[in-house]
Order: sequence, then structure tokens, then C-alpha cells
Amino acid sequence: MAMIVSELDLRQTDPLVLTVPGLGNSGEGHWQTIWERTRGDCQRADLGMWDAPKRNLWVTKLAQTISAAQPPVILVAHSLGCLAVAWWAAFDPQPFGWPVAGALLVAPPDTDKLAHMPEVAEFAPAPRQPLPFPSIVVASTDDPYADIERSHDMAKFWGSHFLDIGNCGHINAASGLGGWTQGEALLDGLIDHVRGPGDRQATLSPREWATLREEAGTARV
Repeated sequence: MAMIVSELDLRQTDPLVLTVPGLGNSGEGHWQTIWERTRGDCQRADLGMWDAPKRNLWVTKLAQTISAAQPPVILVAHSLGCLAVAWWAAFDPQPFGWPVAGALLVAPPDTDKLAHMPEVAEFAPAPRQPLPFPSIVVASTDDPYADIERSHDMAKFWGSHFLDIGNCGHINAASGLGGWTQGEALLDGLIDHVRGPGDRQATLSPREWATLREEAGTARV
């Protein structure tokens, strides 16, 4: 009984949001950096070697950061950081929804197509295992690093809900999104789900996902 109470107590804890940047790290104008500065629940996962990433190093650093955090944890990854999350889940599987309770995966690159790039090659091919937590893949129709169809395929591999937000480039600072309020609405929806009652292994209902899409103002799904 004591263990069950402890688990329930943990579910009432506000989630820690770990931002996971991609190649080159996220600069001052990136929405990840802005969220870290303006929200009280965000912390960056320092994966190191930002300009010359190594898959195994990034996966190890991410695993260490997650292990050191008090659950529940929500991952907010951008670009190659999404592949770090997917590979971490493949190498270090967890019980569904714990300690990572959800993930927002934004603009994952098509590493299979970009495998000729030395900075990306170690992350190819993209893992195809379902992620052990509820997740949302957000993609753009004019992302130079992934066709929208390929982004949709990755979402299907990972068991993620897929959101197409139209022409937003790589959904980064160059996209002119500022603090990206649409993405923040998606994150807040995930946080509300984690805080909510019920089994921690439950996924969002279709109605809850529809509400998230409406709040985020997404153009297509």
C-alpha cells in the first residue's frame, strides 16, 4: 500500500519539462530557449557536442538527465533531439508513461535521407519502435530537412499523434515563431493530462486530442 500511495503522490507532482535541442543547440531566439526563460518548469538537457553529435553520447546524456530528474518528466525535443529521444526509448525502454510521461517532438529530420551528412549519419536509420509514452509529432510542410510524408511516417512508427502546422520551415528561430504559443498550448495540454486523475498509463482520449489541436490552432492533422 505504501508503494501505491507513493506513486499516486508522484503523479500529483508538477512535471519537469526537459527541452532537448538539436544540432547546434538552440540559440536565444529559439522557442525552446524562450520557454526556458519564461516558464518555471523547463530545464535543458545538456547533451554536449552540439556541433558534432554522437548518437550514443547523446542517448547516454539524455538517460542520465532523465534518471536524475524526479518524475514525471515531459520531453520537448526539436530536430535531431527528436531522434535522440527515439533512440533513447529504443535502447533504454521504460514502463509505459513512467518516468517519462509524454513528449512533444518538433520537426524531426529525415535522418535516412540526410545520412550523407556526418553530423546526422549516426542517427540513421530512424528507430521504428513505438515510444513508451504519449507523444505528439509536429511537422511543417516546407521543412527543408523532412518531407511532410516522411514526418507522418515517423509519427506512425513511434505511435505518435501527428500535427501538420503548414508552412513553418524547420519550426525554429528562423521560422519567426518567437515563443511559439501554439506549441506551448500543446505542451500545457500534455501537462494537464499528466496532472489529471486515472491510470498513469492511460493515453489522451480522442476528445482530448481534438481539444489540443483546437487550442494549438493547427491547420491540418
